[in-house]
Amino acid sequence: MAEGCKEDVKHYKVEDEGIPTNTTKEQGVVEGSIAAIYGRLRDSSIGEGVNLMKQKHIAYLKHGIRSLSSSFECLDASRPWLCYWILHSMSLLDCEIPQSLASDVIDFLSRCQSPTGGFAGGPGQLPHLAPTYAAVLALCCIGTEEAYHAIDRPNLQRFLLDMHQENGGFIMHPDGELDIRGAYCALVPALLTNILVPDLSQKTGEWIASCQSYEGGFSAVPGTEAHGGYTFCGFTAAVLLKQQHLCDVQKLLRWVCYKQMKVEGGFQGRTNKLVDGCYSFWQGGVLPLIYLTLKDQGDDALDAELWHFNQESLQEYILYCCQHPHGGLLDKPGKSRDFYHTCYCLSGLSVAQHCYGDKRIIDITHDPDSVMTLTHPVFNIAVDKVQSAYDYFSKLPIPQLLHTTTT
Repeated sequence: MAEGCKEDVKHYKVEDEGIPTNTTKEQGVVEGSIAAIYGRLRDSSIGEGVNLMKQKHIAYLKHGIRSLSSSFECLDASRPWLCYWILHSMSLLDCEIPQSLASDVIDFLSRCQSPTGGFAGGPGQLPHLAPTYAAVLALCCIGTEEAYHAIDRPNLQRFLLDMHQENGGFIMHPDGELDIRGAYCALVPALLTNILVPDLSQKTGEWIASCQSYEGGFSAVPGTEAHGGYTFCGFTAAVLLKQQHLCDVQKLLRWVCYKQMKVEGGFQGRTNKLVDGCYSFWQGGVLPLIYLTLKDQGDDALDAELWHFNQESLQEYILYCCQHPHGGLLDKPGKSRDFYHTCYCLSGLSVAQHCYGDKRIIDITHDPDSVMTLTHPVFNIAVDKVQSAYDYFSKLPIPQLLHTTTT
């Protein structure tokens, strides 16, 4: 076990200063349940045998991509997301996607594609930036010519341009809400499919920078609370535009580092919130980008072997607290498994295991089968899948369309 798991956690538990609140009470309950797990592992030889339950996770994913229960009806408008979460998780686990499954997913996502551009949450629904992002990434996870060819690039570009606003932000769908997710969900498919044109990023870097809060993280829109998911979307979009200089990177670094929980080892999404396995990536994935940004800026205080967080403690949280015994991963002990948390826990585990500075592997299990495929911290698909998409789409001409910006 890593040293972080052996430390006495009592010194790090929440302090309510004699004024208990619902927040401190809930935090105390979570800390207690996780400290008990770490205590059992510390005081016995069990911890030495806790590895990634790879085959159980693969079985869970393979079943889910083909058959879901009626309880998933609430995700009827998020079906491309299910494809992405499952396919990316399979890729991280080095599980080959069978050709028959790949063809079926391509056919389904093609039916989610709007004739006016972009992808909807399901066949016959309205196009939306979030499922557009998910569908393009799912097709890139498949990574075949058939998958790439399914993307209607000219109409995708038209849709993205129509979502772009005069202030630089993006609305999520026609007449929809404007928030920082839109910038990331638009720029990722634009760059991967080689359809980015200047009009698509006009004023976007400045608008993203305006969403950085006094805390250092990013909020949905200017003037609201910083949040892990919005922070990832905002800073990563700035990275895609090569405009990180517009952001206060040192303040961002401080905010993200303080989101790693002292007892649990995982990340919280906001100040005074509980740990959640999904932030293993939404927060953890920002740190390699901060590292690379500071490196490009000539920061000589960087450690080439580590990111700016406790990578071993995050691995402990994911492996010891978030694995369901029958496969799949979860938010925290006591919660149900689902494909969303499976995807982002595994993505966070990949970030925690790999160091991009010197390509060193940090693996607390010392089990080669527990090491994840390297995920790209910007796109969150396997690095080789990103390269394959670039190689294919870079050979195609960039569509040049006129458009009218939605106001």
